[in-house]
Amino acid sequence: MTSCPPPSTSKSREEQAHALCLRLLTARARTRAELAGRLAQRGYPEETAHAVLGRLEGVGLIDDESFATQWVHSRQANAGKGKRALAAELRAKGVDDDIVSAALDGIDVGAERTRAEQLVQRKLRREGLGDGDDQKVMRRLVGMLARRGYSQSLALSVVTEALAAERERRRV
Repeated sequence: MTSCPPPSTSKSREEQAHALCLRLLTARARTRAELAGRLAQRGYPEETAHAVLGRLEGVGLIDDESFATQWVHSRQANAGKGKRALAAELRAKGVDDDIVSAALDGIDVGAERTRAEQLVQRKLRREGLGDGDDQKVMRRLVGMLARRGYSQSLALSVVTEALAAERERRRV
């Protein structure tokens, strides 16, 4: 005689959703919106998702403010991202604009400039700087910083100074 599985109840469905969220959170921190999206993809009803996410938020496993702060710190330090890129990434992850603004306020303007200078220096060491190549190299470096989310004015300033310093260094 074979046994049939017990009928699916809303409680067991909620426990399945809870287990899924815990598995996802084991891999890395996630925003409430990311988890809600994954639950919706799997076909969990909105009320089940709301209950599970509320439970996880209540015990501190979901905290969008903490996530945003950690994300900004990590992506700025490791990937060299600027404010614009970081804001776009956080918004894509479903973080509210108020939380995004608060997380980005923690970025020191001087630290952002220093990181941009480091990126340019690293790239300049690999770039060949021949005679008359300044415009081409400048476009490449400014483009690299722009893709990483740095403002145009900051990128131009950093690249101009770096190219002048590199020219001076090579002249001596």
